[in-house]
Formats: sequence, structure tokens, C-alpha cells
Amino acid sequence: MVVFQWFGNSARGYIDTRSIFRWWGYQWIDPASECQHGWLILGASLWLVWRHRPVSPMRWRSEVPLAAAVMIGGLSIHLLGYALQQTRLSIVALLVFAGGWILLAGGRAWGRAVVFPLGFLLFAIPLNVLDTLGFYLRLGIIAVSSHLAHGVGIAVIRNGTQLLSPDGRYSYDVAAACSGVNSLLALAALSTLAGYLSFRTWPRRTVIALSCIPFAFLGNVLRIFLIVVAAAWRGQHAGQVVHDWFGFLIFLVVLALVLAAVALVHRLWPEGPEGPAGTKAAPERAPTERGSRAASTAIAVGVVAALVIWGAARLDTWQAAPVSGIILAPNETDPAELPESVGAGWFGHPTPVTAVERQVLPPDTGFSRKSYVSALDPAEWVLLSVVLSGRDRTSIHRPELCLVGQGWTIMGRSERHFSWPGGNGASIRATVLHVERTVLATSGHSRRVPAVFVYWFVGAGRQVATSWERVLDSATDLLLHQRRHRWAYVFALTPLDGDETDAFDRLQLIFNRTLPAFEEKPRN
Repeated sequence: MVVFQWFGNSARGYIDTRSIFRWWGYQWIDPASECQHGWLILGASLWLVWRHRPVSPMRWRSEVPLAAAVMIGGLSIHLLGYALQQTRLSIVALLVFAGGWILLAGGRAWGRAVVFPLGFLLFAIPLNVLDTLGFYLRLGIIAVSSHLAHGVGIAVIRNGTQLLSPDGRYSYDVAAACSGVNSLLALAALSTLAGYLSFRTWPRRTVIALSCIPFAFLGNVLRIFLIVVAAAWRGQHAGQVVHDWFGFLIFLVVLALVLAAVALVHRLWPEGPEGPAGTKAAPERAPTERGSRAASTAIAVGVVAALVIWGAARLDTWQAAPVSGIILAPNETDPAELPESVGAGWFGHPTPVTAVERQVLPPDTGFSRKSYVSALDPAEWVLLSVVLSGRDRTSIHRPELCLVGQGWTIMGRSERHFSWPGGNGASIRATVLHVERTVLATSGHSRRVPAVFVYWFVGAGRQVATSWERVLDSATDLLLHQRRHRWAYVFALTPLDGDETDAFDRLQLIFNRTLPAFEEKPRN
């Protein structure tokens, strides 16, 4: 309780608490977390424990060494999650520790009884990986739905995560809530529960659990397609009615398909009759031996818990003073202000950070942003932005997720080195995304607007081009060198007119005049 209550959570940018219990419970009451189903998952898990509880009373058995190993393993996993600021990993550690404690207190029968209920609680954890999964689900659902619409003669324009009518009659943004990830999560939980209650063998249970994936995808494709059909027939309001009322109906249809899959597996792949348990109860230990084992286990787990508390306290001191490779403004929160003029006829205009960004990101996130426009040709411009994380590393996200959500379609991806001003062999390795979006004219016609989007991440003495490198470098430096980075996300966006060489030259020109103002020179 001391470990998980007072040293349970190290990522305190969004939810300022040390307690893993409060952090997890807050997710169940916060609508923005989209994890309010956690109470249902908890109730179902407790019911499963009650339903499958052993008839024999809880007693000490010979599983003491295994239980001790499980509990110590759970504490070790938690320390790793604490170091990496991965509270979700610490929740997994909490469940592992709880399983070991129940195995220790109740023996093998109770240990078996709680394995699935504890694993079922994983559905009550808000997982960031689902954001990425939901992103690709959105793209797949939008692509299939637009092809179906074209197949029945409905003209619809796909623009990132948006579906637009060429004549402007309707416009829908397939938001994250409509990506299918929420219904997929609910159906995955229900399918897993249905498979567990309907079958005794894990291969059959796994088939039922995985059946929800194609069913959920097809259900959401049908929903989006019906929205487009209704909007093309009766306008925006009709599509909104389908959106509001058909979500639950489609969910029931998909759930019925899962139950049909259960019946089909019963028919085509039946299980044999349940035989006797055939397991022989482990011999009871003598009271003296049981007491000796209990004392040894308590000492071992207590020592490891004390080491975890010591390690977490040390990690708090390292995380309290993160280092950055970005030049800071006087307030030490924001990056240094970008130059107003970069010479050669280019002038910078302040570009305010949106209210949505301020609301979504932690309050200690820093920003510096300007739009640079050529005085000779206003059609030539570069948007340059620096987002600097605060205490919580989750201030920085994968750029592709937000970019597509803003209406851009990613057409290609590559890497490119930009020269550091002054030469000397230093360079910036960046990810290059070729993007485009559809712009509707007043005449009803549409045109594609291509652009080049360039980004990279900056740490203390680090510059990487991808989010995976940033995560790996963060973990390595924290665990091996006791150093935490205050990462910055730098991006630049410029239109692509004809040859991409002009766009890259334009970006290099802006970088030559602005990079020394906000970023420390990278190592050669």
C-alpha cells in the first residue's frame, strides 16, 4: 500500500497525484479519458471471482515461493514503469502483485480463480496505444466508406479524416470517438467475457475474443456509409440523425454477430465433456514450516518494497530537474521567442496557440510559433513551431495523429538532413511528410493543396527524427545515466508548388536564420 499509494505514479503532468489508485480511479470519472466503463469492468471482475471462487477455504500451501516471486516481479515491473513515467505499466504491476498476494494467501485454487478476473481489469486501463490503433481504424473506415459511396454513385471527397460533399451540402469529420476504437474496446471486453463463460479451453476463447475485430470494423464502416447516404439524400441534418441513433443499433448488431460466432464454434468445434479435475492437492505444511515460509516471504517482499521506495525517491530527484536542448525564454517554461525578421525579405508573424492545444496539453507545456511570409511573394510561407514538454513527457505526441485529424492526408514519408547554419558538418535529421488537403471553392469545385511537413525532436544533446527514437533515448538515458530529457517537438510546414526542391530550399533558408535562436547546436 505504501509503494502504490505514495510512490505509484511519476507522470504528474495531467493528474497531479502520487497514488496509482487515485490516478486510475480518476480515469473512470473523467469523461475526457473515455474510460468510464472501468466501473463496469471492476464489477464484472468481482462477479467472476465470486462465481469461480473455490469451495475450499483459503489456506497456506506449497505455492509460497511462486507467490513470492510473482509479488517481487510485480514490484520490479512497477519500478520500471515509475522510471519510464508509464503509469499504465505500473497498473499492470499492481495486478501482478495482487495475483501473487492472493496465491500466497489462498493457495493454487484461489490463484487460478483470480487469473482471468485480474487480466480482465486490463480493459479498464486507458491505453495510449489505442490512440494509434484508433488512428489507423479511422483511416481504414474512411477509405472503405468512401469507396462504397463511390460504388453507389455518391460523390464524396476524402480529406484526411473528413468526408465532404463536392457541393458543400454536408461535411463530416470522422473523429476519434467514431473511429471504432471505443466500440472495439467494448466489444473486445464483451467478446472475451463471452468466450470465457462459454468455453473451457483457451483456443476457443481466443477465437471468440478476436472475432470482435472484423465485426467492429465492418459495423463502423456500415455506420459511416449510412451517414453519407442519408446526407447525400436529405442533407447534413439527416446524416446527423443517423449518426446519433445508429451507433447503438450497429453496436447491438455487432454484438449479435459475436454471439452467433459463439454458437457457431459450439457447433463446428465442440468441446468434450468436462472430466474430473485430476489435480492432487498439495500437501499441507506443518504449522512451524508454514510460519517459517510466511516470515521468509514477508521479509523478502518487504525488502524489495523498501528498495522500490528508495529507487522511486531517487527517480523523483532526477525527474525534478529535466535537461533540455532548447534555449529557454526568461519564464523557463516556453522556448525562446522566434525572430521577427529573418532577412532576405522574410517577415515573421505571431501565430497564437489554439485554445484546444492549451486545454489538451499539460499547463507547463511551452510554445513558440511564427508564420514567416515572403515580402516578394506572399504565396511563399513557412509555419515554424516549437512545442516544449513540461514535467510530463506525454506533452509530446506522434505528429501524424494530429496532422491527419486537421484535414491533411499523408501521401508519402521520407527522411532528410538539413544543414546547420555555419556548416562545420552539423546537420538536422528530420522526418519529411508529403501531405495534401482539399479546398472547396465558392463555385463548388475543389482543388488539392499539397505541402511539405517536416519535424524532429530535440533533447539535451540529442536530436532524433522519429517518436520511437525519442522514447528509446528517454528510457536509456533515465535508466543508465539518471538523466531525464525535456523534449521539444519542432515542425515546419510550407506549400509545395511544383518542384519540391524549392520547398526544401525555402525551409533551409528559414532554418538558417532561426535555428540558432531556439536550439542548441547538435553534435557532429
